[in-house]
Amino acid sequence: MNTSKRELVDLSHVVRAGMTTYPGLPGPVIEDHMSRADSRGKYTPGTEFQIGRITLVANTGTYADVPFHRFDGGADLSEVPLSRFADLEGVAVSVPAGTRGIGPEAFEGLDVTDRAVLVHTGWDRHWGTDGYADAEHPFLNADAVEWLVARRPALVGIDSVNIDDMADGTRPAHTGLLAADIPVVEHMTGLEQVVGRAFRFHAAPVPVAGMGTFPVRAYALVEAQG
Repeated sequence: MNTSKRELVDLSHVVRAGMTTYPGLPGPVIEDHMSRADSRGKYTPGTEFQIGRITLVANTGTYADVPFHRFDGGADLSEVPLSRFADLEGVAVSVPAGTRGIGPEAFEGLDVTDRAVLVHTGWDRHWGTDGYADAEHPFLNADAVEWLVARRPALVGIDSVNIDDMADGTRPAHTGLLAADIPVVEHMTGLEQVVGRAFRFHAAPVPVAGMGTFPVRAYALVEAQG
């Protein structure tokens, strides 16, 4: 990729106080640990700071799942190599509007090995509405998961409320991908900007020991058009 002609494309949702990411999970609480007013007595006049505090479940905003999320004893956020999240060659596919179960035909003819594979469904248009958690959301079906696992992508991401069908308690996509040590990024947005384009993908979570999910700032470095 020509480093002199690249553009940054943000693929993450903004985290806001009280927002809903996944149905049934609480929204984040964002507040002051030390306010600017409180800080003024600690520093010289004219110098002030704010130290924030956030309380959130790990599954907030755009986030990455690693094996520990699904499997006791699986690699946690501190144990998955940074190379699985950063500076990955990316490939993005788009599925027709109204598609529910996404099969392997969506990836036909693509080389996905060692790449970040991003699935654009357009479901992010419902973000922030009750419709985002609708049972008709798109997801990867078991055949697609089997196809991907056989070809060993570095990471798989989607712009839907869940990479699995929320009605399927076996969670075949999480189970298959995370068993194969393939991280998952969910609740992405803006993927239409990278479909059909060459890009490098980044979505590194904080390396927290003992956790299997954490928010990321997902973005792409894309070859400029024209």
